[in-house]
Amino acid sequence: MGFYDSTFFMNTRRSPILPKDSLTQSVALIALLLLGAVGIAGPSGLLAWGENARVLEQRQVEIAQLTAERDRVKNRVELLDPRHADPDLVGELLHSNLNFAHPDEVVIPVKP
Repeated sequence: MGFYDSTFFMNTRRSPILPKDSLTQSVALIALLLLGAVGIAGPSGLLAWGENARVLEQRQVEIAQLTAERDRVKNRVELLDPRHADPDLVGELLHSNLNFAHPDEVVIPVKP
């Protein structure tokens, strides 16, 4: 009897897989594959990270622009406060919006 005797291999054979076990393993494999696909191509998966980074950069630029616009408008509101309005800004607005001019000013019309 040698090492490669046939009785040695007969005792180490696996028992046949039952159909119930095969179905359970198939369902588990499909569930794992679906989870992997969602992890790669889902809305927060690996493929979406590049898109999310690009959108984040765009939003940061937009926030910076809106912050600058807000600061500009806030400054203008402070300059137009009725308690202590800026005389230069008030005069500019009177000239541009109401066509107001002092008697000693000369108006020169310019064609657009």
